[in-house]
Amino acid sequence: MTPRDAGRSRLYEAERMVLQMFERPGVGRTVRIAGTEVTLPVEARFASVDSVSDHVDRVLAMPAVRARFTRAGESVGVRERQGHRSAHYHRTASGTAEIAIPSSSEGRWALRELVVLHELAHHLDDSGGPAHGRGFVDTLIDLVAAVLGPETGFVYRVVFGDSGVM
Repeated sequence: MTPRDAGRSRLYEAERMVLQMFERPGVGRTVRIAGTEVTLPVEARFASVDSVSDHVDRVLAMPAVRARFTRAGESVGVRERQGHRSAHYHRTASGTAEIAIPSSSEGRWALRELVVLHELAHHLDDSGGPAHGRGFVDTLIDLVAAVLGPETGFVYRVVFGDSGVM
């Protein structure tokens, strides 16, 4: 039986706050959070599902990601998702992993690095807990810190903590 995913809506709301920070950074890409001025890195935006797939492969090959996550050695397919409201991670009964990303004009919001890293964190989370539970949250924070830098991990940790996610 899959554990109840009680923290999902709270996590999504906290992630929306982080996404807004990346969309509207201050002068010099800085934000002030928890009394600290942080320079946000540039977040990759993707032109197609194929470019998302290339990025996923590159992230899984990063030494820092391979060293931290056992499942980084397992490949993840990326396909276009019908509709535009959500991206999705799925592991089939045979163990094949797949991320589905909307790429229609209404779904282009998902063709961004932070959304892709969220879906990839589902693949890397081996905690066995709820889909958006504490194990996933820790995995997501560690992943964004490894890929986008410790500043981004700090932003996630503070926003998630202030939002009651952690």
